[in-house]
Amino acid sequence: MPSPVRAALSKVPEITAAFWITKVLTTGMGESTSDYLVLTLGPAIAIAIGAVVFAAALILQFRANRYIAGVYWFAVVMVSVFGTMAADVLHVGLGIPYLFSTIFFAVVLALIFVVWYRTERTLSIHSITTRRRELFYWATVLTTFALGTASGDFTATSLHLGFLGSGIMFAVIIAVPAVAWWKLRLNAVFAFWFAYVTTRPLGASFADWMAFPPSRGGLDWGTGPVSLALSAVILAFVIYLGLSRRVPVRGLRLAELPNRDDAGRTESP
Repeated sequence: MPSPVRAALSKVPEITAAFWITKVLTTGMGESTSDYLVLTLGPAIAIAIGAVVFAAALILQFRANRYIAGVYWFAVVMVSVFGTMAADVLHVGLGIPYLFSTIFFAVVLALIFVVWYRTERTLSIHSITTRRRELFYWATVLTTFALGTASGDFTATSLHLGFLGSGIMFAVIIAVPAVAWWKLRLNAVFAFWFAYVTTRPLGASFADWMAFPPSRGGLDWGTGPVSLALSAVILAFVIYLGLSRRVPVRGLRLAELPNRDDAGRTESP
């Protein structure tokens, strides 16, 4: 567990049930919103708008000197929307099969983890208290969304599981690291990132199932209504998370905390 000072200065939220629920909701919302914007505005305009808002959300997050629920989750939502667009560009725009885009993003994610660990000697999100670690964190988050989008589309379409079948499969898969951590003492950091990647195809598969027409195995609720409904639920959870956040340690800023690894050893800047 992080110390009170470290928890107060961390740029990411505490990992609770509400965190995981909100995370899954953002993946579904990002999927449906991306589809709605692309279909309504056209790919070029939608991607341009998504890129601008995505950049603005990350700027707000990086400028904050502590975790702020609204700012953090706004960034996550935009990572979800833009990450979906990035993955779809490879398949729809460039014609790259979902299998290859899944492998590509998996390799990119592995490389980020390797560089992150070799640089910081930790992948724990409880250590996101320096600018460099925050950069690694958001690069990882963006890649996990793109990987999750590609893998979810691969199982739903290429493997012909359908959106509902794919969602159920990932619901089972996401329980694996939780049970392994609980019963088999699986490394907590590995379990976290395993589950984090899986939330993307889990939420996106169910969002597509709700939004798409019966001809594609869905309920035909529409991407717009699904996006609005999920946005409303996310907003409620973000308000709850903001109100339940413990009062931060005042008078300290991110740059004032020594850069320490998880064992408490001071690292070089």
